[in-house]
Amino acid sequence: MRLIIRTVTILLFSAMTVVGYGQDEKTDRKLTVDVGTDLVSSYVWRGLNFAGVSIQPSFSLSFYGFTVGTWGSVDFSTIEKELDLYLSYEIKGFSVSIADYWWFEEDASYFGNKDSHHIDVTLGYTFPEAFPLSLEVSTMLAGEEDKNESGKQQYSTYIAASFPFTINNVDCELGIGISPRKGMYSDKFDVATITAKASKNLQLSSQYALPIFAELIFSPAQDCAYLVVGVNF
Repeated sequence: MRLIIRTVTILLFSAMTVVGYGQDEKTDRKLTVDVGTDLVSSYVWRGLNFAGVSIQPSFSLSFYGFTVGTWGSVDFSTIEKELDLYLSYEIKGFSVSIADYWWFEEDASYFGNKDSHHIDVTLGYTFPEAFPLSLEVSTMLAGEEDKNESGKQQYSTYIAASFPFTINNVDCELGIGISPRKGMYSDKFDVATITAKASKNLQLSSQYALPIFAELIFSPAQDCAYLVVGVNF
């Protein structure tokens, strides 16, 4: 717990320092609100298959580079659910975030079971628009799923790279995720994910288009492969 508190304090202090450094940047200081819902054929995260057909609502507030938000997932075949809370800051392509992932059974205690909360810290950088490669490093600091057979925290790490591009007005993205050591994503150094994603707006009428996407996911570490389709509302 002390490690988590120290990490949160360092992240917030670093973000505030960057804010002070970038005061003269033309950053949008207007408060913005974003709300949406995804419907996906299956829920696959960092190469791990969490659930089948799921509905995934989201809600966030953004101001001057800071974003505080929540994301959830409920599938149609089990009694498990997920509720995530996160805080992030982004400037000049750099980003830092801390998230509380909570997934458990329908009637499980949200406040009473601390091991059901998984604390994840992510550092990222996106290169300029001429070459928009994105790099991220995420490390799990707490949570039952991150513990090994002896009950010790593994601090599972996930290193990801993605590159977006457009083909015939279709937004595409290629990505790869690495598990550098034994943890919740793999039992050794391995490739956790290799992904190819395509997104477009399906024109339903002259006034409404439905955003849809398809993603091919290979998970060598789990010896699995998935094709996920979804719609955004």
